[in-house]
Amino acid sequence: MLRFSLLFLTLIIGLFLLEIYEPVRQAVILPFTGLIASFSSWLIQIFDSNVIASGDVIRDSISGHAIQIAPGCNGVEAMIILLAAVMAFPAPFLYRLKGLFWGFLAIQALNMVRIISLFYLLQWDRNWFEWFHLYLWQALIILDALVVWLIWLRYLPKQQQANSQHMAGETSETETELS
Repeated sequence: MLRFSLLFLTLIIGLFLLEIYEPVRQAVILPFTGLIASFSSWLIQIFDSNVIASGDVIRDSISGHAIQIAPGCNGVEAMIILLAAVMAFPAPFLYRLKGLFWGFLAIQALNMVRIISLFYLLQWDRNWFEWFHLYLWQALIILDALVVWLIWLRYLPKQQQANSQHMAGETSETETELS
Protein backbone atom coordinates (compact mmCIF):
# COMPACT_ATOMS: atom_id res chain seq x y z
CA MET A 1 0.00 0.00 0.00
CA LEU A 2 2.90 2.34 0.74
CA ARG A 3 4.41 1.59 -2.68
CA PHE A 4 1.09 2.36 -4.39
CA SER A 5 0.62 5.60 -2.43
CA LEU A 6 4.11 6.91 -3.13
CA LEU A 7 4.02 5.97 -6.80
CA PHE A 8 0.50 7.41 -7.19
CA LEU A 9 1.52 10.74 -5.60
CA THR A 10 4.72 10.92 -7.65
CA LEU A 11 2.87 10.22 -10.89
CA ILE A 12 0.01 12.60 -10.18
CA ILE A 13 2.32 15.48 -9.24
CA GLY A 14 4.57 14.83 -12.23
CA LEU A 15 1.67 14.57 -14.68
CA PHE A 16 -0.05 17.70 -13.39
CA LEU A 17 3.24 19.62 -13.66
CA LEU A 18 3.68 18.27 -17.18
CA GLU A 19 0.13 19.37 -18.06
CA ILE A 20 0.81 22.99 -17.09
CA TYR A 21 4.25 23.08 -18.75
CA GLU A 22 3.72 25.62 -21.55
CA PRO A 23 5.22 23.62 -24.47
CA VAL A 24 3.02 20.62 -23.55
CA ARG A 25 0.03 22.89 -23.10
CA GLN A 26 0.56 24.44 -26.55
CA ALA A 27 1.37 21.19 -28.37
CA VAL A 28 -1.03 18.76 -26.68
CA ILE A 29 -3.60 20.23 -24.28
CA LEU A 30 -4.92 23.14 -26.37
CA PRO A 31 -5.23 21.12 -29.63
CA PHE A 32 -6.94 18.31 -27.71
CA THR A 33 -9.34 20.86 -26.18
CA GLY A 34 -10.14 22.14 -29.68
CA LEU A 35 -10.90 18.57 -30.78
CA ILE A 36 -13.26 18.18 -27.82
CA ALA A 37 -15.06 21.39 -28.83
CA SER A 38 -15.35 20.28 -32.46
CA PHE A 39 -16.64 16.84 -31.53
CA SER A 40 -19.13 18.33 -29.04
CA SER A 41 -20.35 20.75 -31.69
CA TRP A 42 -20.71 17.92 -34.20
CA LEU A 43 -22.82 15.93 -31.71
CA ILE A 44 -25.02 18.94 -30.96
CA GLN A 45 -25.46 19.66 -34.69
CA ILE A 46 -27.14 16.28 -35.12
CA PHE A 47 -30.13 17.81 -33.30
CA ASP A 48 -29.50 21.56 -33.56
CA SER A 49 -28.10 22.99 -36.80
CA ASN A 50 -27.64 26.46 -35.27
CA VAL A 51 -24.49 25.44 -33.40
CA ILE A 52 -21.00 26.22 -34.62
CA ALA A 53 -17.55 25.54 -33.20
CA SER A 54 -14.54 27.78 -33.62
CA GLY A 55 -11.39 26.60 -31.88
CA ASP A 56 -12.39 25.80 -28.32
CA VAL A 57 -15.66 27.80 -28.45
CA ILE A 58 -19.13 26.38 -29.12
CA ARG A 59 -21.68 29.03 -30.12
CA ASP A 60 -25.38 29.13 -30.90
CA SER A 61 -25.57 31.19 -34.11
CA ILE A 62 -29.08 32.51 -33.31
CA SER A 63 -28.84 33.50 -29.63
CA GLY A 64 -25.10 34.20 -29.64
CA HIS A 65 -24.63 32.25 -26.39
CA ALA A 66 -21.27 30.50 -26.33
CA ILE A 67 -19.15 28.38 -24.06
CA GLN A 68 -15.41 28.09 -24.17
CA ILE A 69 -13.91 24.74 -23.31
CA ALA A 70 -10.88 25.72 -21.31
CA PRO A 71 -8.10 23.45 -20.09
CA GLY A 72 -9.58 21.93 -16.97
CA CYS A 73 -12.89 21.33 -18.74
CA ASN A 74 -11.53 18.80 -21.21
CA GLY A 75 -11.33 15.70 -19.01
CA VAL A 76 -7.53 15.70 -18.95
CA GLU A 77 -7.32 16.11 -15.16
CA ALA A 78 -9.64 13.13 -14.58
CA MET A 79 -7.56 11.11 -17.02
CA ILE A 80 -4.37 12.09 -15.17
CA ILE A 81 -5.87 10.80 -11.92
CA LEU A 82 -6.92 7.54 -13.60
CA LEU A 83 -3.52 7.16 -15.30
CA ALA A 84 -1.67 7.64 -12.02
CA ALA A 85 -3.91 5.14 -10.19
CA VAL A 86 -3.71 2.48 -12.91
CA MET A 87 0.03 2.79 -13.38
CA ALA A 88 0.73 2.79 -9.63
CA PHE A 89 -1.23 -0.41 -9.02
CA PRO A 90 0.60 -3.69 -9.69
CA ALA A 91 -1.08 -5.26 -12.72
CA PRO A 92 -0.07 -6.75 -16.08
CA PHE A 93 0.92 -4.07 -18.58
CA LEU A 94 -1.65 -5.10 -21.20
CA TYR A 95 -4.39 -4.96 -18.58
CA ARG A 96 -3.24 -1.47 -17.64
CA LEU A 97 -3.48 -0.37 -21.28
CA LYS A 98 -7.00 -1.80 -21.57
CA GLY A 99 -8.02 0.04 -18.41
CA LEU A 100 -6.61 3.32 -19.70
CA PHE A 101 -8.31 2.89 -23.08
CA TRP A 102 -11.76 2.13 -21.63
CA GLY A 103 -11.24 4.75 -18.93
CA PHE A 104 -10.43 7.40 -21.53
CA LEU A 105 -13.62 6.53 -23.41
CA ALA A 106 -15.74 6.60 -20.24
CA ILE A 107 -14.30 9.91 -19.04
CA GLN A 108 -14.67 11.57 -22.44
CA ALA A 109 -18.20 10.21 -22.94
CA LEU A 110 -19.27 11.74 -19.63
CA ASN A 111 -17.38 14.91 -20.52
CA MET A 112 -19.40 15.17 -23.76
CA VAL A 113 -22.61 14.94 -21.71
CA ARG A 114 -21.17 17.61 -19.43
CA ILE A 115 -20.25 20.02 -22.24
CA ILE A 116 -23.55 19.61 -24.09
CA SER A 117 -25.62 19.99 -20.92
CA LEU A 118 -23.67 23.10 -19.91
CA PHE A 119 -24.11 24.57 -23.38
CA TYR A 120 -27.89 24.29 -23.07
CA LEU A 121 -27.97 25.28 -19.40
CA LEU A 122 -26.22 28.54 -20.31
CA GLN A 123 -28.93 29.29 -22.86
CA TRP A 124 -31.62 28.59 -20.28
CA ASP A 125 -30.24 30.24 -17.10
CA ARG A 126 -26.75 31.55 -16.35
CA ASN A 127 -27.07 30.91 -12.57
CA TRP A 128 -27.87 27.23 -13.11
CA PHE A 129 -25.04 27.03 -15.62
CA GLU A 130 -22.57 28.41 -13.05
CA TRP A 131 -23.76 26.05 -10.32
CA PHE A 132 -23.63 22.96 -12.53
CA HIS A 133 -20.29 23.99 -14.03
CA LEU A 134 -18.50 24.80 -10.79
CA TYR A 135 -19.98 22.26 -8.38
CA LEU A 136 -21.83 19.33 -9.88
CA TRP A 137 -19.90 18.50 -13.04
CA GLN A 138 -16.45 19.05 -11.53
CA ALA A 139 -17.18 16.43 -8.89
CA LEU A 140 -18.88 14.01 -11.30
CA ILE A 141 -15.97 13.95 -13.74
CA ILE A 142 -13.48 13.16 -10.96
CA LEU A 143 -15.91 10.61 -9.53
CA ASP A 144 -16.05 9.02 -12.99
CA ALA A 145 -12.28 8.47 -12.88
CA LEU A 146 -12.61 6.86 -9.44
CA VAL A 147 -15.48 4.59 -10.55
CA VAL A 148 -13.58 3.52 -13.67
CA TRP A 149 -10.55 2.67 -11.52
CA LEU A 150 -12.68 0.68 -9.07
CA ILE A 151 -14.28 -1.26 -11.93
CA TRP A 152 -10.81 -1.87 -13.38
CA LEU A 153 -9.69 -3.22 -9.98
CA ARG A 154 -12.75 -5.45 -9.78
CA TYR A 155 -11.83 -7.18 -13.04
CA LEU A 156 -8.13 -7.67 -12.39
CA PRO A 157 -6.94 -10.96 -13.90
CA LYS A 158 -7.45 -13.87 -11.45
CA GLN A 159 -3.70 -14.49 -11.04
CA GLN A 160 -3.20 -10.86 -10.04
CA GLN A 161 -6.07 -11.03 -7.53
CA ALA A 162 -4.62 -14.18 -5.96
CA ASN A 163 -1.21 -12.51 -5.60
CA SER A 164 -2.80 -9.42 -4.03
CA GLN A 165 -4.81 -11.52 -1.57
CA HIS A 166 -1.77 -13.64 -0.72
CA MET A 167 0.29 -10.52 -0.04
CA ALA A 168 -2.54 -9.09 2.09
CA GLY A 169 -2.72 -12.34 4.06
CA GLU A 170 1.01 -12.28 4.77
CA THR A 171 0.78 -8.70 5.93
CA SER A 172 -2.05 -9.35 8.35
CA GLU A 173 -0.25 -12.42 9.81
CA THR A 174 2.85 -10.32 10.35
CA GLU A 175 0.83 -7.57 11.97
CA THR A 176 -0.77 -10.05 14.39
CA GLU A 177 2.59 -11.48 15.35
CA LEU A 178 3.91 -8.02 16.13
CA SER A 179 0.89 -7.09 18.25
